[in-house]
Amino acid sequence: MSPFSSPHEAWLRLVHASGIGNSRLLELIGAFGTVEAVVAASRAELRRRGLTETTITAISAPDAKRLEKDLVWLDSPSHHLLPITSPEYPALLREIPDPPPALFVNGMLDALPTPQIAIVGSRNPTPAGAENAFEFARHLSACGLTITSGLALGIDAAAHRGALAGPGRTVAVCGTGADRVYPARNRSLATEIVRTGALVSEFPPGTPPLREHFPQRNRIISGLALGTLVVEAAERSGSLITARLAGEQSREVFAIPGSIHNPLARGCHKLIRQGAKLVESAADIFEELSAIAGALADSGQALQRVASDSPRPSPDRDESYELLLEALGFEPAPVDRLVERTGLTATELSSMLLILELEGHVRSVPGGAYSRVRS
Repeated sequence: MSPFSSPHEAWLRLVHASGIGNSRLLELIGAFGTVEAVVAASRAELRRRGLTETTITAISAPDAKRLEKDLVWLDSPSHHLLPITSPEYPALLREIPDPPPALFVNGMLDALPTPQIAIVGSRNPTPAGAENAFEFARHLSACGLTITSGLALGIDAAAHRGALAGPGRTVAVCGTGADRVYPARNRSLATEIVRTGALVSEFPPGTPPLREHFPQRNRIISGLALGTLVVEAAERSGSLITARLAGEQSREVFAIPGSIHNPLARGCHKLIRQGAKLVESAADIFEELSAIAGALADSGQALQRVASDSPRPSPDRDESYELLLEALGFEPAPVDRLVERTGLTATELSSMLLILELEGHVRSVPGGAYSRVRS
């Protein structure tokens, strides 16, 4: 019989113990075999492993009130503690140099192993930058990709909203506990995210928004994803840190070019000079990720498999596609106007327009509109 009141208790003791970093915690689990064995080890054994008396005491005699508060939070069916030893832990995240030993998840666990694309950028984007983030996220969501970002203002929020406007879902990696939303302005957005996606954090519930936590969480944003797209970023933007981490994790890095007069394009231009792939449409990213998805068969969530789950009828044979092309014409039209003309839903149109764009029948134009391509 386990000496712990909950299967989560041993993990919580170690997560809260001061003086144990991620790498040390993983070393301890490797040495003792299980997290329960680490917590049950004698003081002498832990001392031989290099732990201080303060840390050993924090493990053996944890703060009972804090522990109980965490266990109460985890009682909710939508709240989870996902250790790295679990088969449900995201395979791509496990591969990075410094994976979090455990994740706290608020929302849907099955969102985490899905193929993801990280979309990041400035907290104070231009209107065009915010629109690009929204539209790229919406289109990539229609391809079957989960959109991952950091729940910040600006590009992050626009990307999350774009995913929610499409047929897919989105994951927000927090620099706080998964029970908190920062900034508070994004609370309603967070509520929408957890309905089909998830808020994820390596920090235990109750963790406040500390400055040093936000750069630290960036490795998780890039680590969960097949690639990272930087939409707009100044030369010293934190988004460039996420892009650098993506490169170090052997993931794809994409950047949207902009005007030479826009300071928020300079970070993207810098990335492109360093080897990031210049992208002008969601199709550019989809094609690139489709090419590498076959190498991710061990994750069980290859992008090609997800894409093939949704039927893609030929525009030449399917009546709904013919209807859409007739309604579209060669003058640009926004999606809401196409909804009126065709009677199709915005979600259906988003998916169909993306397929038509990939197959060269339509093109997207500034302002979120589409037009037919003259043959």
